[in-house]
Amino acid sequence: MDNNVVELRGVFKSINDHEILHDINLYVREGEFLTLLGPSGCGKTTLLRLISGFEEPTAGQIFIDRKDVVGLPPHQRHVHTVFQSYALFPHMSVFENIAFGLRCQKVSANEINSRVIDVLKMVKLEKFAQRKPSQLSGGQQQRVAIARAAVNRPRVLLLDEPLAALDYRLRKTMQIELKQLQRTLGITFIFVTHDQEEALSMSDRVVVMHEGVVEQIGTPRQVYEEPQNLNVAQFIGEANILEGEIISVLDNNQVSLNVMNKQRVAKTSRAFRAGERVHVLIRPEDVRVWGQSEVQDASDMFAGVVEEAIYKGTTVDVMVRLHNNMVVAATEFFDEDDDRLEYKMGEPIWVNWTPGWEVLLPYET
Repeated sequence: MDNNVVELRGVFKSINDHEILHDINLYVREGEFLTLLGPSGCGKTTLLRLISGFEEPTAGQIFIDRKDVVGLPPHQRHVHTVFQSYALFPHMSVFENIAFGLRCQKVSANEINSRVIDVLKMVKLEKFAQRKPSQLSGGQQQRVAIARAAVNRPRVLLLDEPLAALDYRLRKTMQIELKQLQRTLGITFIFVTHDQEEALSMSDRVVVMHEGVVEQIGTPRQVYEEPQNLNVAQFIGEANILEGEIISVLDNNQVSLNVMNKQRVAKTSRAFRAGERVHVLIRPEDVRVWGQSEVQDASDMFAGVVEEAIYKGTTVDVMVRLHNNMVVAATEFFDEDDDRLEYKMGEPIWVNWTPGWEVLLPYET
């Protein structure tokens, strides 16, 4: 457990004979920003509550600083939780909200004043010390909730979807501020969200969960570019999932495969055998679109028609219905001088994808 602040070994959680978490094995490093990511009901908040001590596992061990904390109440675990609702005391000022935990610990008045002022500076709220929560914006309230937890100098800060209640623009701003604050504080963060973009932009590592099981643990780049299975591939970002069959295994980690009656060569780090069915994952940004007049040799391309084109400022999302009735998404980077990106509904079109950017996954029914 070197350099690990938190470790879970073989953790199970059941409620009324219904298994919420299944055999969770996880470690969290010192000073790490770790995100638990998954759809609603996958068990990520339950996992957070087990670490905090608000619930106990049905089986397994939970270590904080190498100490098994199963059975210990929350206040003896050196962790603090920031809830989605922030749970600020409405009748107290910002200063008193932050100082509340220190007063409960009977810390001296001088030390309370010094520590609260320091943490207010960190979250850039020193000018708001005497305001009540109702006089603050949503983003400011969130920073107060984090400051209230951080002032107690916890080993781990647990955050249960703290940005969910904010509007889109403020949420984007707070994602940057929260990551910068985590670096400033030097505290280990365990962050819960169902927002894939949020997880990818903020985390050192991401734990992808599905139906109480950890599907994959890795850096944001690993879980996006190298998903372990179909669940991860479909949940992390947009993805085109095609079906294929391995024709033969080649040298240099390559395979020849059949995709929609066309032969392709793809790289893979997995071991496949000839005749095996696979899923072929292609991200929309790796799909290329051409008008029929632009292509002289379409032997390795797929014919279709434009079903939808969505202008997004810097990109155009093109939905193409192929001749086998499958819809493929492509993201084209927009140039205002490029008339080629002015797609019309029903326009005949060719699509292909960047060779080598496919991800081959074991076939799942």
